[in-house]
Amino acid sequence: MTTAVRALFNRVSQVQISAADRVQYGLIVAWVLAMIALPILVWTLGDEVLPIAVTGALLVQCAAVLYSLSRTLHWQRLVALFGVILLVTWTFEFVGSRYDIPFGAYDYTERLQPKIAGVPLLVPLAWFMMLPSSWVVASLIVPQGRVWTSAAFVFISAAAMTAWDLFLDPQMVGWGFWIWDNPAQYGPVYFGIPFVNFAGWMLTASVATALVRPWRFRLNAAPLLVIYGVTWFLETVGLAVFWGEPGPALFGSLAMGLLLILSVRAYLREHHITIPGFYS
Repeated sequence: MTTAVRALFNRVSQVQISAADRVQYGLIVAWVLAMIALPILVWTLGDEVLPIAVTGALLVQCAAVLYSLSRTLHWQRLVALFGVILLVTWTFEFVGSRYDIPFGAYDYTERLQPKIAGVPLLVPLAWFMMLPSSWVVASLIVPQGRVWTSAAFVFISAAAMTAWDLFLDPQMVGWGFWIWDNPAQYGPVYFGIPFVNFAGWMLTASVATALVRPWRFRLNAAPLLVIYGVTWFLETVGLAVFWGEPGPALFGSLAMGLLLILSVRAYLREHHITIPGFYS
């Protein structure tokens, strides 16, 4: 492991960083610092600061994702992509919170503001901040040039998104951002979350991805993959150590971690990067 870390450090130290890369990774660092600050702010200022701190961290992450996409996409396509994701995910969340389909019966509390027809604006933004990273994971894992590539891309993207929710839903319920109404009525539950919720996540992510068709254009893979990996790390450590959710930390870490390993290995292979002990 020490050899692998040393080899990775040596390779990174040789990379020439452009001005655009400095902005990109500066935004990612700012997001990481905002996430690290969350438990500190709660400890020092109280639980009432949590919605504000979460909002700030989410907006910085959205900015990092937007900037990454803007480096490879024309602004018109970027606006269309952003609009489709927000519209599709808001629609699913509106129908879900109003009619209990497809996630099950849940309600948003008043902690997240502002709302549009009962759905916090931050919710579709949260979908946006992780979907492009899920697309990168899929683009690296799914073999190209096959008849079934598009369907596999949609499925892996949705799985990568849903793996994140193994962390997210128990965490958000614990923070009081939304509540579930008798989740056991839908059958087996996952730390208080009905399993049907994850089917709803798969469906929502699949529809948004199928409409955008991101396999048709080039994504700025490296920073978006970094965002997926950092999210995995922060959620694992945060839930296990700071937020008292060791169960979701374990299962979320396994699910996201598997997809992360597969995609990182594919990225290293694609760029002919050899790291002893990880991929050679």
